[in-house]
Amino acid sequence: MEPLGGGGGGGGGERAAVVRRLMAAKAAAGKSYAEIAAETGLTNVYVAQLLRRQAQLKPDTAPALRRSLPALSDDLLDLMMAPPFRSYHPDILQEPAIYRINEAVMHFGESIKEIINEEFGDGIMSAIDFYCSVDKVQGVDGKDRVVITFDGKYLPYSEQRSEHMVSRLRHQAS
Repeated sequence: MEPLGGGGGGGGGERAAVVRRLMAAKAAAGKSYAEIAAETGLTNVYVAQLLRRQAQLKPDTAPALRRSLPALSDDLLDLMMAPPFRSYHPDILQEPAIYRINEAVMHFGESIKEIINEEFGDGIMSAIDFYCSVDKVQGVDGKDRVVITFDGKYLPYSEQRSEHMVSRLRHQAS
């Protein structure tokens, strides 16, 4: 799939060119996302995000990624360590696999929210302190099944009490 969206140190065209180079390094290694994940200690989805410039490569992880993907150049590693522009092109929602995932979340979302509230209280799942993986398992009928795991930190909503404010406005009132 052609990279969509902007980010990665410039416009959409620059990001697309970087993503093509990153995908070429993956192809040169002949490895799957799962293999790279196993070699780096990352999740398969995070590896894909790194190679699509949707996540930032941390300096401690760079040596393991370079060992896994020897074709990664120093300039690509430097680009990967810069904060990415986390975005997407709206056309991606038309891609059938993404459309169906979005549809499933929308269909089950209200029930998922109710269960989060029942189990944890009034809050949300973080999408920043978050882990995601995609796994292939065999169902009881012997057919392949997709398992997507969202593992996010619970974040409670806070009561907005004025004594907890540390903003400039509160200090001026003192």
